[in-house]
Amino acid sequence: MELSFSFIIPVYNRPAEIKELLQSMQALEYQKPFEVVIVEDGSTISSEEVVQEYCGSLNISYFRKPNSGPGDSRNYGMKRAAGNYFLILDSDVILPPQYLAEVEKELLKDFVHCFGGPDAAHKDFSDLQKAINYAMTSFLTTGGIRGGKKSVGNFQPRSFNMGLSKEAFVASNGFGRIHPGEDPDLALRLQKEHFKTRLFPEAFVYHKRRIDWKKFYQQVKKFGMVRPILNKWHPHSAKITYWFPTLFSLGLITALIFAIFGWYWPLWLYVTYFLILFFHSLVLNRSIKIAGLSIVAAMVQFLGYGFGYCKSTCYLRILNMDPEKRFPKLFFKHA
Repeated sequence: MELSFSFIIPVYNRPAEIKELLQSMQALEYQKPFEVVIVEDGSTISSEEVVQEYCGSLNISYFRKPNSGPGDSRNYGMKRAAGNYFLILDSDVILPPQYLAEVEKELLKDFVHCFGGPDAAHKDFSDLQKAINYAMTSFLTTGGIRGGKKSVGNFQPRSFNMGLSKEAFVASNGFGRIHPGEDPDLALRLQKEHFKTRLFPEAFVYHKRRIDWKKFYQQVKKFGMVRPILNKWHPHSAKITYWFPTLFSLGLITALIFAIFGWYWPLWLYVTYFLILFFHSLVLNRSIKIAGLSIVAAMVQFLGYGFGYCKSTCYLRILNMDPEKRFPKLFFKHA
């Protein structure tokens, strides 16, 4: 099959982000034609003027639709795309020049119908963005929970940097209405249909993660709440490791209580872990400030995800409640 690429990008009130992404697409070191499909998902701040600036240098298809969430907007774009392989991005990413060449190289070497690529922090990102990126990607936190280079067949891509063939899209009907969690849900459904998924380690993007501490906590809390729903839909995907953030958080609280009564050894275990995390981040980021913020980011990540996972598990497993009725904000309605 001759590959024909279409980028699929939903956007909601983020024209400045789209501008940066399109600028990076202009700089791609790729000589063949490709398509860019931008879907304005009910935005009140339009990206249309920004898109018009780049129509002369990029093959852009631009659509507007009522707000129905990123998953449904990606489906909308894929249905209208001209390519036979879709490259799904969030609007808050920037592509390195070699991105598309790396994707093509991986597909020609070992074709899969669905892939995911990693994310990295650009040198121009803020210290907070770099610290949060570290917490979200490091093997010392939960960065390795989706699997690594050898996870052919069971890797769970994330939709900020994801590839999907037209054949797999047609077979699966694309993304569901849950958000977040629509990307692992799609990957798990594809695997049931015997489509392989794989990590493309060199096809990375710069992911800005436009968040402060409060938004980061809410984001990872939602991630935690979604996972038990996915475990209920896809029982084979459940892992004991998903309990780790909850157990970590409970352990930290217990260690602090023990310390009040003079039993310090549990707390020293946590201090040791945070020191390891600090120095690992320091080596990677070469900044004492970012290393310190990385500890805070990891704590927020564990607490938010752990609380969300425990809460959702109690409602779904113990009280046997319907996910959509109990957590309606995690589900979008179709446009």
